[in-house]
Amino acid sequence: MLLDPVAELLCLIQADPDRVIAGVDKDVFVARAPGRLDVMGGIADYMGSLVCEMPLAVASAVAVQRRDDRQLRISTYNAAAAHGRHNVELSLDDFYGSASLLPFAEIARLFTGDRHWAAYVAGAYVVLSKHRKLTRRATGANIACYSNVPLGGGVSSSAALEVAALSALTAAYHLILEPMEIAVMAQKVEQLIVRTPVGVMDQATSTLGEKGKLLLVNCQPHSVEGLIDLPKGVEIVGIVSNVKHKTYEEDYRDTRVAAFMAQAMIAKAYRDFGAKTDPTRGYLANVKPEMYLRYFRRMLPRVMSGKFFTDHYGKTIDWVTTVEEQKQYKVRLAADYHVLECARVRKFVEALGQGDEESLQRAGRLMVSNHASYSRRLKLGSPQADLLVRLVMREGVRNGFYGAKITGGASGGTVAVMCRGTDDVRERLGRICAEYKNQTGLEAGLLVGSSDGAAKTGAQRMSAAKVVGG
Repeated sequence: MLLDPVAELLCLIQADPDRVIAGVDKDVFVARAPGRLDVMGGIADYMGSLVCEMPLAVASAVAVQRRDDRQLRISTYNAAAAHGRHNVELSLDDFYGSASLLPFAEIARLFTGDRHWAAYVAGAYVVLSKHRKLTRRATGANIACYSNVPLGGGVSSSAALEVAALSALTAAYHLILEPMEIAVMAQKVEQLIVRTPVGVMDQATSTLGEKGKLLLVNCQPHSVEGLIDLPKGVEIVGIVSNVKHKTYEEDYRDTRVAAFMAQAMIAKAYRDFGAKTDPTRGYLANVKPEMYLRYFRRMLPRVMSGKFFTDHYGKTIDWVTTVEEQKQYKVRLAADYHVLECARVRKFVEALGQGDEESLQRAGRLMVSNHASYSRRLKLGSPQADLLVRLVMREGVRNGFYGAKITGGASGGTVAVMCRGTDDVRERLGRICAEYKNQTGLEAGLLVGSSDGAAKTGAQRMSAAKVVGG
């Protein structure tokens, strides 16, 4: 049985208290935040799509005990994340120049090599300071982290750690932050300090998700559209391919740049048509598929050099990526995915709401369509994820399987499966994993179950004596 990461973290601290506890006179604040399964929407979040996400049972936990000095001592109990270094020590003064915070790029350089994992935690101090939630006089802390979210599995291990850290720091420093504010600040940690151009859906789900429900987030820029229950007898599980990925891979970044190039070109076309304002409002999600297919798709080039774009259109509105003049960008493919995926998500949510067998089958086909577009056309998937989708769909509706798709950004990762929640289906999932291993030599893991996001579970305040004593 999977042990809750908070309980696991506390056990680990008790085994080695000197690593975390600075003294028995200060309380310890512990928060957890779950990973997430991207059911529909995926990377279309940065283009303003509605996304449909499920918080997982696996989660990250972070414990914070404030110090009297300016030192940060950050420990992880996940050796793979630390690449051999389990402790990172620095001073909050390292983030400042003579008068103000150093540039983000310069702060990011503090977390290179085997210190990189600590950026997800320490970056919270930088973002909180930038937004004037923490003053320059803030004291440091001893911080401990533990996670059972698969690392590099496409289920937001990074967002879970960021949100857990921010939630624990919010409690430890007596800050007032709204849940969505925590999610947005966690996103900024990853964008500005970790230097990964992510959307907001991962952090929003880790913060605002609720057990057993699908969270609908409208990413323009970030508002919760609702929570929906799965139809009776239906569940969504993840199959971890154990092919590692990183969301800042070059192909992922290039697709994002190409999508923003397409947005700029379509916005200019609207202006040329006489529109006084940009109907896209900065997002391809606002372009109707019929308008796109009839008027705009043909004007978008299959490939465009960054130099041609900057010479004729200038910059994109994306502040976390840059058009590189020497690169060739697949503008039309990127636009195809984002415009049509936004429409697919709406249709998927509508089908789930109806809940009858025919609608569930339609929702499953939309998941498979998403996977085909992402993996075969954008080339952001992996052969291993494709194999898992094929194995699932070979079982078919007759055996309780409705749909499957890759989840998360970039290649590898995890496959989300919508299926009946029966013992027979669980047995068949086990056989799918066995066949996957037979063909690839890789162990596939199952992610079953859900849990509440950080906003609902809150942070626990515990005396240091209790933490040490158990």
